[in-house]
Amino acid sequence: MNRFWTLALLTAGSLLGGRVDSIPAAGIPAQPNIVLIIADDLGYGDLGCYGATRIKTPNVDRLAAEGVRFTQGYAPSSTCTPSRYSLLTGEYAWRQKARRTSILDGDAPLCIEPGRVTLPSLLRQAGYKTGIVGKWHLGLGDGETPVDFNGEIKPGPLEVGFDYCYIIPATVDRVPSVWIENHRVVGLDPADPIVVSYSTNISDEPTGLERPDLLKQQADRQHSDTIINGISRIGYMKGGKAARFKDEELATTVVSKSVEFIEQHRDVPFFLEVGYFEPHVPRVAEPPFVGTSECGVRGDVIQQMDWETGEIMKALDRLHLTENTLVILSSDNGAILFDGYFDRSVEDLNGHEPTAGLRGWKYLVFEGGCRVPLIARWPARIQPRVSDQMFNLVDCMATLAAIAGQKVPKSSAPDSIDLSQVLLGSTDRNVRDNTVLHGISDTLAIRQGDWKYIPANARAKAAGMGNGANPSEARFSASRIPEPMLFNLAKDPDETTNVAKQYPEQAENLEARLQAIKNQQSK
Repeated sequence: MNRFWTLALLTAGSLLGGRVDSIPAAGIPAQPNIVLIIADDLGYGDLGCYGATRIKTPNVDRLAAEGVRFTQGYAPSSTCTPSRYSLLTGEYAWRQKARRTSILDGDAPLCIEPGRVTLPSLLRQAGYKTGIVGKWHLGLGDGETPVDFNGEIKPGPLEVGFDYCYIIPATVDRVPSVWIENHRVVGLDPADPIVVSYSTNISDEPTGLERPDLLKQQADRQHSDTIINGISRIGYMKGGKAARFKDEELATTVVSKSVEFIEQHRDVPFFLEVGYFEPHVPRVAEPPFVGTSECGVRGDVIQQMDWETGEIMKALDRLHLTENTLVILSSDNGAILFDGYFDRSVEDLNGHEPTAGLRGWKYLVFEGGCRVPLIARWPARIQPRVSDQMFNLVDCMATLAAIAGQKVPKSSAPDSIDLSQVLLGSTDRNVRDNTVLHGISDTLAIRQGDWKYIPANARAKAAGMGNGANPSEARFSASRIPEPMLFNLAKDPDETTNVAKQYPEQAENLEARLQAIKNQQSK
């Protein structure tokens, strides 16, 4: 009974900062279970509830129909590691100077300082059991010595607030291609130790560059190092053959481990972060999903992702947890088509629009790179609706802590805003008045109200597109902003017309506002 009523007995002033919506309705438990699902490179237009017709996502669409679907949801960054860092810390990743928060390799050190207050650590203080399954990509180890994947791998998720983890270190296109449970590689044979390098080919196995005939998918130079499961990866890996994952089993593993965590903690409040791998490259659908969409393999893996969501929803239904479980589904950044593997993602689009017509892609600060699907369902508290209120994933820390009845210390989460009123529908105003967006080359943009401003970025590398063999050069080139850009998103949501010269005062005001936010010190 403590779980259900302890917080209900607290005064309004001690719960959620005294807000009226902080008091649970009669008969509704105070603390919901929380399942936070973060897809990888899922675009604003990739789901049926956001307009997709050639890709079918009935399970996610059901979440949207039974909860709130945001049309102005943002990832803090248009790339993965910075967004995931911001999600767990409540701080924009570009503020970090001492710790690397760019797109991390699989042997990079942990970019969240152990002992720092994080979303899972706050929820654990509130009595939650905390777990993460799937993609991690926030580094492992202390950085003082190379990560030893043959022994205890720490610090990692367990040192920043999680009670349990079953993760892949980085992206599935980066080595080491293994699962880690808590502090150890799963299924590792001690007689076949793992060695990883991102600078030197320490492996005695062929690379994709040397043996393209062995590949299931041809790849660019960046993705043509050690071949694992018929797919060449970024980086070199030797050993650990018994522990290597199979791409065709990743989704099933995410489901089984997520459901297992939910089953084990059904009688206590729990927080589970689920990191999907879809639709990030390399895109490999499990057999039941091959050829099921009208958009080739990228569409297939999105439909596979929808199945994963459905299986988690079924588990909640079966365990009678649905009513008091807050499920949030979003993405770490916007969509990308070609991203290193020649998998016909462009050729097989078949009229599908991954960004729903928004300008730009992953890596860029345009809307297509940062605006993402954002859906929240909590049947006990959230009435079905569509909201055009602004919500950035950096706000998850303050918002979820508030919903759990836990205060965020003043010295923590400097950029996270408590949007519990927005989430629960008890206000129709934009509690978040502005948001800063971050792209590759540390390009920044600011949205305030209907206006969006992108300052000139002379630091971005001006590289040519070449022949497509080196997409990283194209990314830097596309991120270069030679002159300030200003858009009115109410009139021009696709950012087609730069009106900075027509509204110089508006551009100057937003430039000053962005600079002021950049100059803010952590609390």
